[in-house]
This record gives sequence, C-alpha cells and structure tokens, in this order.
Amino acid sequence: MNMTDPIADMLTRIRNAVTAKHEYVNIPASKMKVAIASVLRNEGFIREFEMQEDGVRKLLRVHLNYTGKKEPVLSGLQRISKPGLRVYVQKREIPRVYGGLGIAILSTPQGVMTGQDAWRRSIGGEVICYVW
Repeated sequence: MNMTDPIADMLTRIRNAVTAKHEYVNIPASKMKVAIASVLRNEGFIREFEMQEDGVRKLLRVHLNYTGKKEPVLSGLQRISKPGLRVYVQKREIPRVYGGLGIAILSTPQGVMTGQDAWRRSIGGEVICYVW
C-alpha cells in the first residue's frame, strides 16, 4: 500500500481508536512516529507505547489514556504540516493551541518536542500537529 503521509495516517488511527474507545491501537512504526508517541506520553495524552515485531514489519502499539469515567484524555488531533504544504515557524511564531490547553508538536533540529519546549530553548521548526 502506497502511503503519501504516514504521520496523518498515525493521527487518524489514534483519533479513530479514541472515538471507538479502544484500549490500544497498532500503527506501522518509524522513528518519527516513535518520537511523536513519546511526546504524547510525556504530556499525558496516551498511557504508554511499545514496539512490536510482526515478522519483518515493526509495529508501534499505542495504549490510549482514559479518565475514570472512560472519557478520553485526548479529544483532538490535527495535522498541520503536510507533504504538499510544509509549515515552518520561528521561535516567536510558535502557536498556542486552545489557549494553552493543547500542545503543538514541532520537529526541530534538536528533535521532536512540544511547542513550549521549543520556545524555552528558543528554536523553531516544522509544526507537525496540534493535540488537545
């Protein structure tokens, strides 16, 4: 299967799994997806993630996080920078998501991090997605 935007595929799989209230979701793995999952875990949007080998393919299993009443912690994901239109920001242009309630995930020269971390280190980068 030819996929033009694997990051958008990852976000859509997570969004669909949260809507269906699944415990976890399997995603084809890559270094970028692992970095994004790591940021989501550190910010508390997902419980945990792990790498699994399915023969030759590597899978990323993302365990979703819910509150006590089975309400999802993660309520929205939006892809910003797409293969057809890359979105880059400088330090002073880093967006705030939902007035600080959400996070922007950036790919910077120092790795994948939240917009707030990038702002603290005063570096810009590519805006991968918004999460709230």
